[in-house]
Amino acid sequence: MTGKTNYSNSQLTLLVVLRVLIGWHFLYEGLSKLVNPDWSSVAFLLDSKGVFSSLFSSLATNPNVLKIVDFMNIWGLILIGLGLILGLFTRISIIAGIALLGIYYLSHPPMVGFSFSVPSEGSYLWVNKNLIELAALSVLLVFPTWKKTGIDRFIF
Repeated sequence: MTGKTNYSNSQLTLLVVLRVLIGWHFLYEGLSKLVNPDWSSVAFLLDSKGVFSSLFSSLATNPNVLKIVDFMNIWGLILIGLGLILGLFTRISIIAGIALLGIYYLSHPPMVGFSFSVPSEGSYLWVNKNLIELAALSVLLVFPTWKKTGIDRFIF
C-alpha cells in the first residue's frame, strides 16, 4: 500500500464519497437484517447455485451453524459499513467487504441457465451489483484515502 497519497481535492472527495456510499449500503443492509426478527440467510443459502452450492446448502441445513452465519453476516455488514463511513480500520473493512461480496457473488453467480427463487433487480450476465461493488472496493484498496481522511488518519 505504498505509493502516491497526494490526491487532488476532487480525486480525494470522489474516492471518499465512493467509500462512504458503499459503507452506507453495507450498514443499511446489516441494520435492516438486525431489526427484522424474521430475517435469516437460510433461503439465500439454499437457493445458491454454482460450484459452492453444496457448501452453502450445508451451512443452511445445520441450525447451529446457521445462527453463526446469520450473526456474522449481520454484524459483518454493520461493522464493515461503519468502518467505511467513519474511515476506521478502513483497510480491514475494505478487505472484509471484498471477501463478503465475493461470497455473495459465488453463492448467486449471474450465469446463463441459473434461475433463483429470489428475483434479482435486473437481468445480469456475469456482472451484477456485488461484482461492481467488489471492484469499487478494490479500487479503494489501492487508493488509500484513509491516510488523508477519517479516524484512521489520527490513529495511524
